[in-house]
Amino acid sequence: MSDTPTPGYQVLARKYRPETFADLVGQDAMVRTLKNAFQADRIAQAFIMTGIRGTGKTTTARIIAKGMNCIGPDGMGTPTTEPCGVCEHCRAIMEGRHVDVMEMDAASRTGVGDIREIIESVNYRAASARYKIYIIDEVHMLSVNAFNALLKTLEEPPAHVKFIFATTEIRKVPVTVLSRCQRFDLRRIEPEVMIALLRRIADKESAQISDDALALITRAAEGSARDATSLLDQAISHGAGETTADQVRAMLGLADRGRVLDLFDMILRGDAAGALSELSAQYAEGADPLAVLRDLAEITHWISVVKITPDAADDPTIGPDERARGLEMATALPMRVLTRMWQMLLKALDEVAQSPNAMMAAEMAVIRLTHVADLPTPEDLVRRLQDAPPTGPGGGGMRTQPSPNQTTAAQSVTYTQTHSGPSGPVAHGSASPMLAQDPEEALARYPTFEHMLELIRTNRDVKLLLEVEGSLRLANYRPGRIEFTPTPDAPGDLAQRLGSALQRWTGNRWAVTVVNSATAPTILEARNAAEDALEAEAQQHPLVQAVFAAFPKAKIARVKTVQDIANHAEAEALPEVEDEWDPFEED
Repeated sequence: MSDTPTPGYQVLARKYRPETFADLVGQDAMVRTLKNAFQADRIAQAFIMTGIRGTGKTTTARIIAKGMNCIGPDGMGTPTTEPCGVCEHCRAIMEGRHVDVMEMDAASRTGVGDIREIIESVNYRAASARYKIYIIDEVHMLSVNAFNALLKTLEEPPAHVKFIFATTEIRKVPVTVLSRCQRFDLRRIEPEVMIALLRRIADKESAQISDDALALITRAAEGSARDATSLLDQAISHGAGETTADQVRAMLGLADRGRVLDLFDMILRGDAAGALSELSAQYAEGADPLAVLRDLAEITHWISVVKITPDAADDPTIGPDERARGLEMATALPMRVLTRMWQMLLKALDEVAQSPNAMMAAEMAVIRLTHVADLPTPEDLVRRLQDAPPTGPGGGGMRTQPSPNQTTAAQSVTYTQTHSGPSGPVAHGSASPMLAQDPEEALARYPTFEHMLELIRTNRDVKLLLEVEGSLRLANYRPGRIEFTPTPDAPGDLAQRLGSALQRWTGNRWAVTVVNSATAPTILEARNAAEDALEAEAQQHPLVQAVFAAFPKAKIARVKTVQDIANHAEAEALPEVEDEWDPFEED
């Protein structure tokens, strides 16, 4: 008996690895460019392949290496994009044992010493093949010094040397290297092409697998042919006969797409109990809570896209029932609801990923989603309040019309009462004493108490301004003379400090006197009283009353009048340039 071991099982990803450009799926643009280059004998000295995992970067590098060194069955062939696969060079490269085609993994050999070996060996001609080819996988892992050491050889290699690089992180490759290579970006494989590839492999393996199962595998592969074939290999073993979509879903830990749509519908209807029961049922059947929320986010995104572009529903990985339900939801759901759910699901995905108990975090996320599902959008809320305001005391169910004053006060539920300075000229003082001038002329610039306050503001004495506004009851004011009654909590030296500051800023003496007869409110008291009156006026507006009826715990934070809004807009507006210089204008 022979002791020769029988060949072991070869995984589908290696068994059906493309051997020629004709077998390479989903990369038509790159294949066309390389075919033209080979036919015109314009083969570059270096290539770099980039793309996501499993799109054929290393496979393409090997096909290029075979095409460059193929001599054909008769031994007389030239470089071609259709290697014969039977000559000694094709077989050796295919089996990974060709002495002139060297593959290096840059992830494990990152240093200058590894690159020095390549630099020293490029001067020797190929032992048996037409070209000596260096394939460096994951080239972005090389160190900066290693890249620098390779630059000169990469730019001017010997005629018999070719470099082929592969990387998933093209941004990490220095520009100096990219500029010396022909770059090819390998695309994700389209769902239709991927499903056809998987069906072809399944038929060759005599495996019975449903189209829905292949669609699930395609969606999970995310455009990677290697991922798809590996999942197909696993699904065939998992099915042990005919593989169904339910078996693939259980293998991948996914929830039933139809049931996720049911959960999505329950959430949007605000059915918290039903949504939690459905989530628990899916969890009991093996669905990962994170995967369920990810599916909800994917459905939210898909319905949003279908709402904008209905043609997006024609996805081969989506079944007809799911497509019909998606189109129906896209028609019924407003975009504001979808965008709100998208934002909340993104936050929920982070919480579930970081939570020590993923199921608890997912349940709390579903509760939040159902709680806000029946909340109206701002437009709906305003429309409801305008259509059905609360009835007045004697309204008898009749709708009351707001007065012009009420309309002005209730332009917004959030208001602010801002202070505007008096009209007329306002003096801007400075920190340094002013030059001596006629006292009456100097003090005439501050005709009112408001002008004096503006002087304090201009000089940015915040402490003094707060004390004057909150502790000073004005009895009499004339330019250069102030009489006031202090509040019980006023500082004892307020009169002395106010007089000194005004004299310093204006260059003239101010007589600041304390009297006991003033009963006028302080500026702060008057301001608060005005705000209280404005808030009371706003509370009488029917629209504001409707808001409080709908939200009893609501509070008015600020009151902003139309004049306040206009003043703010004017302050924020850019100043107009009256006389702009024109360099081409003649004198």
